[in-house]
Amino acid sequence: MGNNGYESGRLNLPFVGLATFGKKQPCLDWDLIDADCAVLGAPFDFGTQYRPGARFGPRAIREASTLFSFGHAGAYDHEDDASYLSESVSIVDMGDADIVHTDTEKSHANIEYGVRKALKAGAMPVVLGGDHSINIPCIRAFSQEEPIHIVQIDAHLDFVDERHGVRHGHGNPMRRAAESSHVSGLSQIGIRNVSSTAKEGYEDARKFGSDIISVRQFRKLGVEGMLARIPENVRYYVTIDIDGFDPSIAPGTGTPSHGGFLYYEILELLQGLSKQGNVVGMDLVEVAPDYDHSEITSFLAAQLLLNFIGFIFYYR
Repeated sequence: MGNNGYESGRLNLPFVGLATFGKKQPCLDWDLIDADCAVLGAPFDFGTQYRPGARFGPRAIREASTLFSFGHAGAYDHEDDASYLSESVSIVDMGDADIVHTDTEKSHANIEYGVRKALKAGAMPVVLGGDHSINIPCIRAFSQEEPIHIVQIDAHLDFVDERHGVRHGHGNPMRRAAESSHVSGLSQIGIRNVSSTAKEGYEDARKFGSDIISVRQFRKLGVEGMLARIPENVRYYVTIDIDGFDPSIAPGTGTPSHGGFLYYEILELLQGLSKQGNVVGMDLVEVAPDYDHSEITSFLAAQLLLNFIGFIFYYR
């Protein structure tokens, strides 16, 4: 039976069956991954400094993604006259990395292992967080790959080196990435307001070569102007913190920050990235569904990821 059950004659409505990502086939044996794209859940939120709950993000995003599995095959965009997510793009759901409660290092190691398995199979990893600390093992998993340029969508810089001995919390991932020899640079977009990083953090980030752009600066530049600041023809790893979006459309997150992005601003940025370089991996983090009983945050995350995956393979 195909992913959407058309061959069998079943209607296969969104609320029927297993809630895998996009209702794609599960692949729980990570030695048998055979797909263009592999989705891994990282339900870890021990790195949070304020409101927890992102451990339930992967389930919520998967549940929301079933809505977009229903309808005609492919994702036809009448504005572009293009089908971005055709049936020729194979996606599997790897399930979740195992999380060992209170053990950050072991949990992160399990996430890294899953991402490495996807890469070994030649599949682009798409990781559903979890708090933003899960980016640390994701980036580690690329250590044997060609260099990557990180594009971060976020309200917060996440460039803390160490705080009270903590080096692998959700305020640290971009610092840990910048220290990695296989990371060629960072574009940090959406950074704003009272933040988790002091002035020294911004100075350190710029010393490492980061390009830091706020939402208001982004809007003055426009999408094309922002894309012009990001290196072309390189390998991109994209990390999306859902709090990069305005809490009016993404309230379900632990550290909401007003003045954030709207949907099409980031969708168009991601489409442009897919055209000007090679996106080789991504994570989407900090969806905490208990703070959003309308579920719009989870729907935003699922819709964004499915469209982004579609863009990547269409332009590739």
